[in-house]
Amino acid sequence: MLLPIKPICPAAKMRKDGTSVIFIQYCRSEHDKTLLNTEIAIPPEYWNKKRNRVTDNLPSEYGVPQKINLEVHRMYRMAEDIVKFAIRIGYTDPVSFVKNTFSPDFDLNNLGIERSKTNFKTESNEKVNLDFFFQFDQYLKSKESTVSRGTMDVLKNLKMVLEKFQDFRKKKITFSQIDLSFYEEYVHYLTYCHMQFRKKNPIRGMKVNTIGKNVKQLITFLKNRQAKKLIPTLDLSGFKIHEEDSDAIYLNAEEISKILLVDLAKDPNLELHRDLFVFGCLTGLRFSDYSKIQPEDVRDNMLYKKQGKTKHWVVVPLRTEASEIFQRSISKRNIETSNPEFNLFIKEIGKLAGLDRQIKHSYMQGNKEVFETRPKYAWITSHTCRRSFCTNEFLAGTPVELIMKISGHKSLKDFYRYIKIAPEQAGQRIREIWQQRDELLKK
Repeated sequence: MLLPIKPICPAAKMRKDGTSVIFIQYCRSEHDKTLLNTEIAIPPEYWNKKRNRVTDNLPSEYGVPQKINLEVHRMYRMAEDIVKFAIRIGYTDPVSFVKNTFSPDFDLNNLGIERSKTNFKTESNEKVNLDFFFQFDQYLKSKESTVSRGTMDVLKNLKMVLEKFQDFRKKKITFSQIDLSFYEEYVHYLTYCHMQFRKKNPIRGMKVNTIGKNVKQLITFLKNRQAKKLIPTLDLSGFKIHEEDSDAIYLNAEEISKILLVDLAKDPNLELHRDLFVFGCLTGLRFSDYSKIQPEDVRDNMLYKKQGKTKHWVVVPLRTEASEIFQRSISKRNIETSNPEFNLFIKEIGKLAGLDRQIKHSYMQGNKEVFETRPKYAWITSHTCRRSFCTNEFLAGTPVELIMKISGHKSLKDFYRYIKIAPEQAGQRIREIWQQRDELLKK
């Protein structure tokens, strides 16, 4: 049987180093074809297009021509066998099958695994349901006992977004169609079409960082299913996790003090949320940690807490205000609050504290920069606590490595992206350093 398969080395795909990858091209039709990466690259001028092979005068730094030709021929025959197998078992989309199956080191013995559109048999002959959302539910179950409640909420939200994406495109999501085109369509949907329903006005489209986190979790799910050999191999090399520096705010010591001094005696619920927020600002913990403080976590004015996200222990000395809040409020009252509920309450408290200075922030939506202006209290979230702690300690001169021990940042790059300093503060801080330097020189 003559199959439309051949090795090629397209000059049009030349890379920055002057080489092009040798591909195995499979064309089922003019509009239904794929390129299979052999992971071998040479300068395209040393490729004989008529004979589909490397020329004998290939420079030695790119390898031995005879060995390369043998390896390319081996992969060419392997691609043939995969396509023949797909056709023999009646696979409706042999192009996707060969694309998802082929790799330079693929073992042809694995073609004994019977595959179909909705299920296939593993090496142990166990039928596997290849429905996308069935596999996602199985993934959720496997994570229930190993990740935090916050992470589970993130994964459940990802499933909800994917279901809405499926409804929007009016086409069922299957593993066989997950490729670069799927990724681009999904990111476009997240950027411009997905509706996020808020308490007041719905928002269309996600910010760059939210999209990046969404894609990151999707990649993790797909790699997990592949590692367990539950789905065919997917090419995720084009899935990029984009991010941008956020304009999130922080509160300085004076602003935190204003919040602490708001009289909330008539509203115990608001008072508890206020105390919890200030405690977070003074300890640098994540919401998932400072919202679950227990009386036994504090000993000798030191807070001992195992971080839910990193599973690392931190020891935080409690300042006078933090210790008083713990003794007066947190240690005596059962705290039951969710992140969205907490964010609504703390915005109300910030408004009562008079944090109403207008703040202008921007973010990217696709290639368009979007600007928003709100009073400062409207920008406050549970994450403001950690950002405020890190920024205030940094401005006070606390060594960065000590701050990171509490904040849990693993790299200086991530930490410095967290720090939010106004230009005036940066200038004032440099002036103080210069004054200290001059005083040392005078001594």
